[in-house]
Amino acid sequence: MNKAELVNTVAIKTSLTKRDARKAANALFETISETLAKGERIHLIGFGKFEVRGRAARTGCNPQTGEKISIPAFEFPAFKPGKDLKEAVK
Repeated sequence: MNKAELVNTVAIKTSLTKRDARKAANALFETISETLAKGERIHLIGFGKFEVRGRAARTGCNPQTGEKISIPAFEFPAFKPGKDLKEAVK
């Protein structure tokens, strides 16, 4: 399902216009992005948890040359599904 299909489904289920459903979806995605950018978590009980995880800096190896390279630390967004979502997918 892509964003347009998601908006269409939300519009049907909520009796909103497609325009209003698109605004709601955009606001939701924007809020999630802004919250994660601040380093905060979003915990939706039963659905899941959005959070920022980090990886420490480390030394790696270039597989083509065997040369050691330095891989910098970085952060990335992550999602952990909740119990209800896991059960729905089974």
